[in-house]
Amino acid sequence: MRRRILNSILLFGLVLLILIVALTKRESEQKKNIKQFTVFYDVQGDEIDEDNEIKKKIAEITGAECEEIWLGSQTKDDAINSYIASGEYTDFIVGGLELYQVGALLPIDMYWDDYPNIKQYMSEEEWNRLRLDDGHIYWIPQFGIVNGEDIETIHEGEAFWIQTRVLKWAGYPDVRTLDEYFELIGDYYEANPMLDNQIPNIPYTILCDDWRYFCLENPPQFLDGYPNDGSCMVDPVNLKVLDYNFTDTAKNYFKTLNEQYKKGIVDPESFTSTYEEYIEKLSTGAVLGMVDQWWQFSYNITSPFEKQNLDELGCNYVPLPITIDRSIKNQWHVKRSNELDTSSGISVTISCQDVEGAFQFINDLLGEEVQNLRYWGIKDVDYHVDENGVFYRTDEQREKRNLSDYLASHFCSYAYFPRREGINEDGINMFSPEYQLGEFQASLPIDVKECFEAYGAKTYVDMIGTNEQPGVWYPMYSYSTLLTNQIPAGVVWKEMTEVKQQWLPQVVMADNFDAAWAQYKNAYDETNPDVFFDDMQLELERRIKQAE
Repeated sequence: MRRRILNSILLFGLVLLILIVALTKRESEQKKNIKQFTVFYDVQGDEIDEDNEIKKKIAEITGAECEEIWLGSQTKDDAINSYIASGEYTDFIVGGLELYQVGALLPIDMYWDDYPNIKQYMSEEEWNRLRLDDGHIYWIPQFGIVNGEDIETIHEGEAFWIQTRVLKWAGYPDVRTLDEYFELIGDYYEANPMLDNQIPNIPYTILCDDWRYFCLENPPQFLDGYPNDGSCMVDPVNLKVLDYNFTDTAKNYFKTLNEQYKKGIVDPESFTSTYEEYIEKLSTGAVLGMVDQWWQFSYNITSPFEKQNLDELGCNYVPLPITIDRSIKNQWHVKRSNELDTSSGISVTISCQDVEGAFQFINDLLGEEVQNLRYWGIKDVDYHVDENGVFYRTDEQREKRNLSDYLASHFCSYAYFPRREGINEDGINMFSPEYQLGEFQASLPIDVKECFEAYGAKTYVDMIGTNEQPGVWYPMYSYSTLLTNQIPAGVVWKEMTEVKQQWLPQVVMADNFDAAWAQYKNAYDETNPDVFFDDMQLELERRIKQAE
């Protein structure tokens, strides 16, 4: 009897071992059949686990997966130059014109007839804006390509942000000017030097790390009521390119920062902190306000806020419609579908050994089944579908989406590959939960809900208002970003940037503002900025003529 039992156990163990070996072999065979690609992104980001669940599901559908390599401690330029120097590239890369100039990129339009999701991703007119001197297209913009109605809930762009606790403390006041903004922050800080968890408050910080110094240098264009053309302003009446760096508003703005610095309102570590240190500060909940773009900070602080219950302390940020005075209508937010950045995107490189497979991978990522996996997750795990076909999530599903461990092990958005924004092909659901109004509102932190109700707003966009496309030229930064040292305007543009990065922190910290401002102006004038702005004027006229 005992021998029979023992034999049965041994037989069961043998069968189990055979099954395990068979399953392991099957999984190994499946893995062999999955094409492996690599991509380099010229931005910093979060790595996901090797066995990420949704990455595996996407691989099952597409037959491919991609290892994502994010920017590390190098600057963008240094990282791209390292690839150029070696002559070896990842299969996909986000870089831009410099890579094209050294012949590192493959022309997308030579292949796209076999990949309809790519070819139909944008209109012919939009694609033509990306054609370079040889008549070909070498990269695909990843963001702002909107399908159907342009429904926006989030202000992705730049703004003066402020914590809800500051507004609540003051009775949710109407704050619309630079002076009003800093007066409110100063008053709150004086009355509340510490966060409720006994961390000292930081009234206002500025991100200045490398290319991110736009958080310091370009608010004058917005304060004067212009949209984000990035490198200049455009007079829509006279159709003239304007320099925002030395307007009366620019001087007023930097003088205000100088005064606030002397008062202890501006964080003294602003000009030495790295991006990572900046995010760490925001993640404590201690920073009352700053200028930044939503995408650059929001997704990085969600999980730390959840873990520390900072929503309950009113530490979340909302944008304010700040201009230099109340007579000026702000243009902080332009409809996303009107802001096509043609200066860069994702490319397939000459190092790719399976070009057709690479384009097929992009094509498949743009399919609705895969895109739902990328942004909504797995049906009945990360979201549900009601009787009308509307996607929705439970509170538990929303909470899990904010957990960094779950994000790393479960979600795979391939965030810097192209995506179709706007409404899905089903005509019902938005491409991502945060843009679906019902889901967006259900997901709002309690302090933001209270703030929106106080101001009669339903979304972040409502807090500052929205604008149509300023003109056919918009945005001008899609041209200036492409300038290289091979032309005079590109040389001057680089020198202007270096001067601003060197001098603006000194101007803000100066004991004698007027003297520092004059020195800065002299250094700026020595770069011969007219060369740059004359070139921008020619580009403005070219775009206007092209649209006629």
